[in-house]
Amino acid sequence: MPGSWHVWLLTPALAFAQPAYEIAGHVTPEGRASVSLFRVASPFTVSTLSDDEGRFVFKRIEPGAYTISVFLPSRGEARRTIEVGPSTADAKLRVALALDFKEADFTVAGALRAYHAVPASQLSISAKARREYEEAQKELSRGNAEGARKRLEHAVELAPQFSAAWNNLGTIAYQTRQFTRAEECFREALAQDPQSFEALVNLGGVLINLHKLDEAWDYNLHAVLMRPEDALANSQMGMTYHEMGRSDLALKYFETARRVDPAHFSHPQLFLAEIHLSNGNRMAAAEALEDFLRHHPDWPQAARMKEKIDELRK
Repeated sequence: MPGSWHVWLLTPALAFAQPAYEIAGHVTPEGRASVSLFRVASPFTVSTLSDDEGRFVFKRIEPGAYTISVFLPSRGEARRTIEVGPSTADAKLRVALALDFKEADFTVAGALRAYHAVPASQLSISAKARREYEEAQKELSRGNAEGARKRLEHAVELAPQFSAAWNNLGTIAYQTRQFTRAEECFREALAQDPQSFEALVNLGGVLINLHKLDEAWDYNLHAVLMRPEDALANSQMGMTYHEMGRSDLALKYFETARRVDPAHFSHPQLFLAEIHLSNGNRMAAAEALEDFLRHHPDWPQAARMKEKIDELRK
């Protein structure tokens, strides 16, 4: 955020050749699940199916932060942020991942309920448009954002009501810092499917980037009311209040985001540390930064952050 003391903590590492990791995961409750991995910082998506015991593998994964999504037909979808890097992997660059989800972690109570929540317009999308969407996902799994974008643009030409394709276009635009285009795509996705939580929360996020705070407040509040335990919705609500100068209200939402998903890619601990420090609570600020490092041990500026923690504790 502009003017924030923690901006120096967000400086990206210099680009260099990165090793490839393997993720060996296990989902509880066990059962066949669709598992998807979404890279946070740049366009990349890959999916697989777990076996009957909930085991799955992703290979050739670059280090970084990812959102992992697990869909169980009998329960719905659950998400969590994971870090892939030296501190989370063994000597063979293998990340052992245990995802233990509770019933409350799933956002949809069964596939039947999810099916009936889909508007009729989304059920009428042509097979050709759906194929373009599926090909776009393959392009994303190869890291080809431009190829995916072209496929998705063709999909919405064929089916202008294709909300998921519009949302995907918005995500690519957002990750490549084309925020105005991202806003356009997320608005269209939400217009075509007003029940789409993904389009709703994504629109709320990009509006913060564009500093349209009144609208951001409306959409992020709607997202929190729709899914009170969603980490991204809560974190964005906190960011909105923080940008409005209402850090007293922001604290509640950042704390909820941290509780729900402590490793969340929005880094609620950094905002909490900033707020606590502005309130003169150095110990609480130090605790928030320590919690951040517990979940992001490979943070590029971890050494500097540790120095900051020592300074705050003196």
